[in-house]
Amino acid sequence: MKKTLDRIAHRLIPLVDARLPWALKQGLVEVPLNHLFTEALADGDFEELEGRVLRLELADAAAGVTLGFWGGRLRMADTEPEAIIRGTTEAFRRLAERREDPDRLFFQRQLVIEGDTELGLAVKNLLDALAWRIPLLSAPPGDAG
Repeated sequence: MKKTLDRIAHRLIPLVDARLPWALKQGLVEVPLNHLFTEALADGDFEELEGRVLRLELADAAAGVTLGFWGGRLRMADTEPEAIIRGTTEAFRRLAERREDPDRLFFQRQLVIEGDTELGLAVKNLLDALAWRIPLLSAPPGDAG
């Protein structure tokens, strides 16, 4: 089932990404991210990223999102990123579901940092330190998927 969903996502994400207006993409990205990290944003955990720009890129779906942090909020950016974290849909899924240690994903080169590695590592370490989880397509208990 997950492989079928991944194949569909690989085809649909670039098509949808190319056709969505910028304002709609902003809403689809910024609102959930800022909600997910509400507590961390309020606590100032993202302050060291003020004015920095990073791109998260799906290597197997030819799509991604460029994000910045300004004025206490995560925002989509239409500018050249200082760093790129690139990986497969599955690697990002395991990261989001907190099913695998982020260091392991990087050491196994399933996620790769390009550009300003210090920024990329700061983001990786921040995500690793925060209490967050996105239950994406998680298999029900007892289902091997």
